[in-house]
Amino acid sequence: MSTRDTDIFEEHRAYLSAIAYRMLGSVADAEDVMQDAFLRWRRVAPEAVEHPRAFLSKTVSRLCLDKLKEARRRREIYVGPWLPEPVINDPALSVSPPENVAEDISFALMLALERLSPLERAAFLLHDVFDMEFAEIAVVLERNEAACRQLASRARAHVRKERPRFDMAPDKSAEITEAFFTAAKSGDASALRDLLAKDATLYADGGGRVIASLNPIYGGDAIARFYEGVIRKAASMKPDLAVWSRRAVINGLPGEIMRAPDGVLMTTALEIRDGKVVGVYVLRNPEKLRHLAEFSSSTH
Repeated sequence: MSTRDTDIFEEHRAYLSAIAYRMLGSVADAEDVMQDAFLRWRRVAPEAVEHPRAFLSKTVSRLCLDKLKEARRRREIYVGPWLPEPVINDPALSVSPPENVAEDISFALMLALERLSPLERAAFLLHDVFDMEFAEIAVVLERNEAACRQLASRARAHVRKERPRFDMAPDKSAEITEAFFTAAKSGDASALRDLLAKDATLYADGGGRVIASLNPIYGGDAIARFYEGVIRKAASMKPDLAVWSRRAVINGLPGEIMRAPDGVLMTTALEIRDGKVVGVYVLRNPEKLRHLAEFSSSTH
């Protein structure tokens, strides 16, 4: 394959990566799909491909559907809540996503996508997010156009129900974020109750590999008491376990990368609506944080 042919693939890499991550919710799996797609691209004669972007989109989508079926089987026996691997927007991180990947990959959206069937997920993403025509989607999914429209419609209704839209001034969001993490690290339950919505939910993904809540925690009061207990336990940890943290944008949400008192690397992202924290997404599963490990050790 010539350098020119490689350049064609690289020209579409950001777009293809965006499809793969949204389809799979995994940075590692998305990278595997991209590698497989590149190898398949090398085996074709590029001059015979009239529309490389369409060809590559179909290739990546089909690979994602195959991998998604495997992933769903694994998630049926997953220990505790499942969260997608975090994507970090930070200039200091080589893993920062291209701009179009980060456009909307909030945990709320990714969890809503997770509840769709693989075909619904693909139809919705390809049409509503990536503006692909239903005629093209029909080829990718090997279904007729009417069936693809129905798949996308069902998915759209579900996503809208699960992921209400809202806006907040960046400065207000930053103020709430700072107050939340300050209160969380001090175990100030009273301050946390003031910041959390009454119907807030905390999800903690440890994957059964590290300590994490095995069930979502519902309600602002329960979440406040949870953090109060975490800090109480942390006080008994070895004092030589240095703790560091860094603010970051995680899946489009304000958050923090942190080395916890128990030595576990973790990310916490906050979903804020109407001046209150409505969602707390804590990721501690080391398998999902490998792409951040090198950064955390160099920053430590």
